[in-house]
Amino acid sequence: MTLLHPTRVRRRRLGVAAAAAGLLATLLTAGPAVATPDPGDTPAQGKVSSGQAADTKAAIKSGEIPPVDAVVHSDNVEHLVNIPKEALKGTNSDLAFQGKYAYAGNYDGFRIFDISDPRAPKTVAQVLCPGSQNDISVSGDLLFLSTDSSRSDNSCNSTTQPATEKSSWEGMKIFDISDKRNPKYVAAVETFCGSHTHTLVPERRNVYIYVSSYSPSATFPDCRPPHDGISVIKVPRKAPEKAAVVNFPVLFPGEGPDGGGNPGSPTNPGVSKTTGCHDITVLPSRDLAAGACMGDGILFDIKDPEHPKVIDQVQDNVNFAFWHSATFNQKANKVVFTDELGGGGAATCNATIGPDRGADGIYDIVGRGDHRKLVFRSYYKIPRHQADTENCVAHNGSIIPVKGRDLMVQAWYQGGVSVWDFTDSSKPKEIAYFERGPLSADTLIGGGAWSAYYYNGYIYANDIAKGFDVLKIKDRRTDPAKRVRLHELNVQTQPDYFDRD
Repeated sequence: MTLLHPTRVRRRRLGVAAAAAGLLATLLTAGPAVATPDPGDTPAQGKVSSGQAADTKAAIKSGEIPPVDAVVHSDNVEHLVNIPKEALKGTNSDLAFQGKYAYAGNYDGFRIFDISDPRAPKTVAQVLCPGSQNDISVSGDLLFLSTDSSRSDNSCNSTTQPATEKSSWEGMKIFDISDKRNPKYVAAVETFCGSHTHTLVPERRNVYIYVSSYSPSATFPDCRPPHDGISVIKVPRKAPEKAAVVNFPVLFPGEGPDGGGNPGSPTNPGVSKTTGCHDITVLPSRDLAAGACMGDGILFDIKDPEHPKVIDQVQDNVNFAFWHSATFNQKANKVVFTDELGGGGAATCNATIGPDRGADGIYDIVGRGDHRKLVFRSYYKIPRHQADTENCVAHNGSIIPVKGRDLMVQAWYQGGVSVWDFTDSSKPKEIAYFERGPLSADTLIGGGAWSAYYYNGYIYANDIAKGFDVLKIKDRRTDPAKRVRLHELNVQTQPDYFDRD
């Protein structure tokens, strides 16, 4: 592990192109993180047709979309600041929060910000530890980092290595962050098929981790089919070096080599075969979890965190290609599932794709106990068409805590950040937005907001290419959320913002 010291950077205000980040740090001998070649969170880059490039330029000229790199937003949103990348030049990924700190994942490691003044965040530490996606979360003095790219070993100096080699390593890394300026790597746990994402189920003495991964192969010694479940890791808080996998619950039992999940193509053309989960969100106050599992959405009981139990399983073989993530509303009677059509690497927010594909699916939870069912109500997709050079699709977001309303802020890659209301499950609507113009008018370059989360009165977004953004929303519908204060937020471990109704 290499600790990279913070440098001063120039910050960008509204409507101004980003200045180059300050100091370029030497990355020593560590190799670059390489994303898994699976659907889901795949950075994009490639030429578009001459016609698509011409259409993009015409749309910019007519004002239909913003110019390259220009910042636009609704009147009720203020862009407070952008902090460009510094030493870590890889793809920016997820975010976590604790007190006055924000933790930002990056395929090359992670960065810690002091956000005590949201208008002027300061870099506290940058840690070089390559291994996509470096999905990140925190609990107490522990920080957790997912590795879903095959590495030569579990160190932060590892290099890429084929998954076909038995000695290759993928899994979870654990850091001690009691000293925010000097995080220490304390443990690692190898898991089947690595860790694309992970979700914490914290308890007083232990932290349980649900590890989501997928796409096994008979040629991978540590990731062979069937891979129809999740790894459960138990981490003793006082002895994190003893962290270990304690269970691998099968979520999709069934006959055949791939279990009982969605068979995908050719049975269901254009739908991903279910060979694991992409992401799980838990609501510990209700002993409930929702899983976005490639070709399936599931609801399950986590009363016994080591032995989660599936309650319901749903599919959408018409409009959903890849079930990516899940979010509960506060009353736990709705789930928003996202569809990452094109793996996050395609232009899917346009008239050709339409409003129902690459969208959110809103499901009501009806019934009680083990008889609860997920019932589809509607789709939500941003109403602003994007250029064919902009990768855009539903991605990571969080609830904005307002009693009596179901409000969410969400990242859409180069579609930007959307704030929307799904209080009426059948009639969702956007109420605010922030976005940039395309990174290029000629080439599809992967970028945009990976995650956009509401935390203690502000919206924080981690842009794949541009860095860390802070937004402020001023709207009577969201203003009551400013009174809700949290000490810690891992969005996939949803808090109970209010007393139970």
